[in-house]
Amino acid sequence: MARVGEWIRRFLDKPGSVDLAPFQRVVAAAGELESEVTRRADLRPAAVDPGWVGSADFCAVMREAAHRALGQRPYDVQLVGMLAMLEGHVVQMATGEGKTLVGALTAAGFALRGVRVHAVSVNDYLARRDAEWMGPLYETLGLTAGWIAETSAPEERRAAYACDVTYGAVSELGFDVLRDRLRTDPAELVVPAPEVALVDEADSVLVDEARVPLVLAGAADPGTALPEMAALVRRLSRGYHYTIDEEGRSVFLTPKGTDTVEKALGIDLYEHPGVVTQVNLALHAHALLTRDVDYIVRDGRVHLINTSRGRVAVLQRWPDGLQAAVEAKEHLPASETGEILDSLTVQSLIRRYPRVCGMTGTAIAVAEQLREFYDLRVAVIPPNKPCVRVDEPDRIFATLEDKERALLEEIETRHATGQPILVGTLDVAESERLAESLEARGLSAAVLNAKNDAEEAQIIAKAGRRGVITVSTQMAGRGTDIRLGAGDPDEEQDVAALGGLYVIGTGKHESSRLDDQLRGRAGRQGDPGGSVFFVSGEDTLLTAYAPDQSLPAAGRDGVVRDANAAGLVAHAQRVAEGVNLEIHRNTWRYTRLQERQRAEVLEQRARVLYGDTGARALEQACPERYRELCETAGEEVVERAARQIVLYHLDRCWTEHLGFLADLREGIHLRALGRLNPLDEFNREAVPAYRAMLDEVERRSKETFEKADVTRDLAEQGLKRPTATWTYLVQDNPFGSEWDRVLKRVAGALKRRKR
Repeated sequence: MARVGEWIRRFLDKPGSVDLAPFQRVVAAAGELESEVTRRADLRPAAVDPGWVGSADFCAVMREAAHRALGQRPYDVQLVGMLAMLEGHVVQMATGEGKTLVGALTAAGFALRGVRVHAVSVNDYLARRDAEWMGPLYETLGLTAGWIAETSAPEERRAAYACDVTYGAVSELGFDVLRDRLRTDPAELVVPAPEVALVDEADSVLVDEARVPLVLAGAADPGTALPEMAALVRRLSRGYHYTIDEEGRSVFLTPKGTDTVEKALGIDLYEHPGVVTQVNLALHAHALLTRDVDYIVRDGRVHLINTSRGRVAVLQRWPDGLQAAVEAKEHLPASETGEILDSLTVQSLIRRYPRVCGMTGTAIAVAEQLREFYDLRVAVIPPNKPCVRVDEPDRIFATLEDKERALLEEIETRHATGQPILVGTLDVAESERLAESLEARGLSAAVLNAKNDAEEAQIIAKAGRRGVITVSTQMAGRGTDIRLGAGDPDEEQDVAALGGLYVIGTGKHESSRLDDQLRGRAGRQGDPGGSVFFVSGEDTLLTAYAPDQSLPAAGRDGVVRDANAAGLVAHAQRVAEGVNLEIHRNTWRYTRLQERQRAEVLEQRARVLYGDTGARALEQACPERYRELCETAGEEVVERAARQIVLYHLDRCWTEHLGFLADLREGIHLRALGRLNPLDEFNREAVPAYRAMLDEVERRSKETFEKADVTRDLAEQGLKRPTATWTYLVQDNPFGSEWDRVLKRVAGALKRRKR
């Protein structure tokens, strides 16, 4: 009967349909072994049979190890989560259910099987915290754990990767892979062969950041944005000199705006394409990117904000000159930029691992994407204690003014009872504006946003205390639970009697997962709590994703009580999620061919790096020259020189090929005007370009070998690599490519003409 049930589940393939019954039976059997295991003096297995991992005895040992090392006895549901992850699933566990411990138990299980584990985190802070916090558990089991961070030196990175379990931010793991791809000596390699990736905040890493390219760049030059352009667009007026499309993603000069710009510059604008680009970038930075919403300025630099986490997006920057344009807008010097030597998307990084598993509080909403892009299934782990949080229906208002007035009144009323309140805002500017409004009413709030994320642990730790008001941007990945009464037993009872933590959302996010993550901060481990979201018809979610639909009429108090209003809000959110999913799919479609080509190049590179493939190729291409050099310099010297020559040209040609693909993708969308499929056209041109690149590597290598003095430094003979490299993440241009915008404008004009 159980087999029939599993067959039905597989046939239906519903999100979260992983059958937990087998894991639950193993955990139940482990409970019967607990008294025997507690008497063992040493929990380290002498020799591990891989089949033992996942057994009842294994579960009992892991529970006892956690108790001895950390003073924590894992709940049954935590052991079930561990077993599901060991099977290669993503587990969904509510906030406060102890995912950090579950991840460590799972990592230890894989390590005991003899495979290397990379515990992928969302930032350096959590990587170090978890490695140090769970360290005693690994030691108890005879295992080692290390961590890497942005500041880790190469020797520290090698030591961390040599451990059984290595914790690291996803960006740092990717940057190490990129740096290793350009090594010219096997002794310099840092990252071992990938085996298991255990991903924390799996939905954030595998979905939200999947399309974010990690970049290795060299040959630094300052950006090209001109302060004069920033000064010029500041004088332009919306509606008169330029217009913004309904989605708020594109901005265009009007005829009057074009005339004004041309007079200011003294040129015919469209006879100077480079100037057109500079003006457009300056206009985008001025009109479509908002300080304290899309970015902050701190320490004399522009820092992008990760909207899914509400904190500074470390190392991220915009592409296509937009970064320099924003810096010019803010009167800051342009930061360095340069030639992209190699790149790697987060999705491609994770797919390098033969086995992937993960954990998060909100996986069901992206279960189809996890299956589509990673072949991962979701296991929903029930909470240790039932959730008693009360989630109220959304409160919907006609205008932003009505919403904010009601929001302040609700906070004031709740605060008067002493109930702790967590207010989740959509951006930095809103969090600061709300805090000022509360201050004007005599209410003090602790603010947590991208400007002060260094103090987040202290702020969150106090958020569950009586009478505390906390205003925060997105709560995902904060890594700290909100405990009622901040852990004081007496105050905890007092706060529980007041209804527990009350969560208020000032608006719905583009992703329902972010709303759920905010809600999940209340009701931890069976605590009482409540949540509610305030929405208005003027919120960006509705104006951007349901622009042609209006909310039903509001009452005199501005409240929309019609049941259809909630449906419209849900519709707008579904549209937003659909748009982001299509962006993910489109990115993957375009990068899939590039990744296959890169994989072939890396295979060839490995043969050259570790063997004599380079020497044999040049010996075949230039037999007389090869014999001559071997006689005068010795075969070992010639082989070493051949390796360096082929590696240099292979890397150089790949860099040029990346530039070609970027330019090709930038303009390929215009093919749609001729009713051609842009993706097909991209692939049609990218494949022969790749073959030509391989031929070019061979030609250049042969030419260099014929002329080079292999006894001298090859860098002095033209094979000079960048003197410095640096890494960063490229945040998607929020407005698409220039050709995307041109195509949209043409399509819009045709649509209006048909009307």
